[in-house]
Amino acid sequence: MPEGPELHLASRFVNQACRGLVFCGAVEKSPVSRNPEVPFESSAYCISSMARGKELRLTLSPLPGALPVREPLALVFRFGMTGSFQLAPAEALPPHAHLRFYTASAAPRLALCFVDIRRFGRWDLGGEWQPDRGPCVLLEYEQFRENVLRNLADKAFNRPICEALLNQRFFNGIGNYLRAEILFRLRIPPFEKARTVLEALQHQRLNPELTLSQKIRIKLQNPDLLELCHLVPKEVVQLGGKGYGPEQGEEDFAAFRAWLQCYNVPGMSSLRDHNGRTIWFQGDPGPLAPKGSKFRKKKSQETLPGPMDGMECPPPLIKGPSKTPGAQRDLPEMTTAPQPDRPGLQHDPEAPIVLEKGRRRRRRQQATTGRRRARKRKADSPSEESGVTTAS
Repeated sequence: MPEGPELHLASRFVNQACRGLVFCGAVEKSPVSRNPEVPFESSAYCISSMARGKELRLTLSPLPGALPVREPLALVFRFGMTGSFQLAPAEALPPHAHLRFYTASAAPRLALCFVDIRRFGRWDLGGEWQPDRGPCVLLEYEQFRENVLRNLADKAFNRPICEALLNQRFFNGIGNYLRAEILFRLRIPPFEKARTVLEALQHQRLNPELTLSQKIRIKLQNPDLLELCHLVPKEVVQLGGKGYGPEQGEEDFAAFRAWLQCYNVPGMSSLRDHNGRTIWFQGDPGPLAPKGSKFRKKKSQETLPGPMDGMECPPPLIKGPSKTPGAQRDLPEMTTAPQPDRPGLQHDPEAPIVLEKGRRRRRRQQATTGRRRARKRKADSPSEESGVTTAS
């Protein structure tokens, strides 16, 4: 799911891609989208963008002399699970382009598209940020920090710190991968009580005798949780690109994957929090972990996974062969029956060698053994050469 850094990267992309382009005509919405129509039409307008937390504002501004004469229109987007912006040829629109803005140039004509595969993204007319979202962790750090520390009595901080970090009233822009990376760097158990973690920050004071540069160096070398809520998203933005999913380009995704230290990284453990979201961590989960839950550990890529790796309750061992050909192909190759370990005991030469399981194979082995025993009995029976004759 796109988080604060991805919204800022998307805003940067829109501003760079649309710089110098003139758009015209009506804004076009796909018929399958449940979002509102955009009542905007102009003979010439430009597009600009800015992001705040997990929201992005797109502003459509008519150029001088454009008809009809009208005021700029702003839209606020929330990307949901798969939202993104793409600039594509008007004749080859990407799939799931649910809102489209067309350029005036005919050679070639382009379209800025809001693309959303799963259709969880939303846009609202008017350009107002959602009122229940707090200050942006990236652009409004001082206000963000003050908003958290001033409201620690709120019931939101009764919850585990990993769940509080997803509350957009206080941590606008933090999402699932960011919370894992932030807590991992500070070695904070994800299910420690949020208020317990944050109250200690209220009383932190740097030595007033330190110079400004010394204070900045100390903060950069030993940032607290709220400072990391600002610095870690900033690192992702500095990686560049348009997003962190593999669909945004393997190069972008490779850089992001190399940057991760905890989220979905081999050797880390994971648990579902009380909201059903997966949190990645290392070590003790903390006292508020969901009762009876079992945390999983991601296998290292260097180890070869077994057929039941990742199962919380592996199935019992199979005692007999499956009758289906596909299942038989998955069975391990059979070898000869194991030899006894005790000295002096030798393997019975008449015992069948187990090479293959199956009715037909067993029947052949039984027939072979029967013929051997019959030949042996015949060889051991009295014959004419021994001088014994039958009565006439």
